[in-house]
Amino acid sequence: MFDSHVAVLLDQAVSLVNTLTDGQARGRPYTAPHGAELAEAIDAAIPRTAASLPRAIDTEQAAYLAGTARRMREVFEAMQDGRTDAAAETVNALLRDTAARPRLDRTGDAPWQMHFHGADDSFAAGCSASCATALALAVGGGLAGRLGVCRAERCDRVYVDTSRNAGRQFCSTACQNRTKAAAFRARKDADG
Repeated sequence: MFDSHVAVLLDQAVSLVNTLTDGQARGRPYTAPHGAELAEAIDAAIPRTAASLPRAIDTEQAAYLAGTARRMREVFEAMQDGRTDAAAETVNALLRDTAARPRLDRTGDAPWQMHFHGADDSFAAGCSASCATALALAVGGGLAGRLGVCRAERCDRVYVDTSRNAGRQFCSTACQNRTKAAAFRARKDADG
């Protein structure tokens, strides 16, 4: 499956997409935060331990990350629809536009760590480059089918399937339960 660093970055991509893109979530309309709320939402979406860059999210960086999230959503949707070429093209554009590049970094006596951004990149550019690289590793590494969009009615949140059998279809247990309950009610109504 995914190594632990890539798994963290894919979780970060999922969190950014689900937080920063409009749509539907768990049966209800979802409007992404805007304006002053945007930076706060980004801060909440990305765990402090997930980023090695200084965490100063101003209006410009927040807008940059929101744009990245919309483009990453395109990758998940393309994979859900079986359009791997479209997903790869979007990932390649993200890699190019974020100037993603692998490098080893170390702070003090800590062990060396792989990062996919420059040491002087902004928080937004670094997060975007890291997420783009993780998506590239998934799409190009035979695990593209693990990227999905919730199949529940009135939900379009994304997820990464880390199950053993690659059978995940929902963004959350809540959506899975909601779908099962609706199917049960439909069967019960059909039986009269």
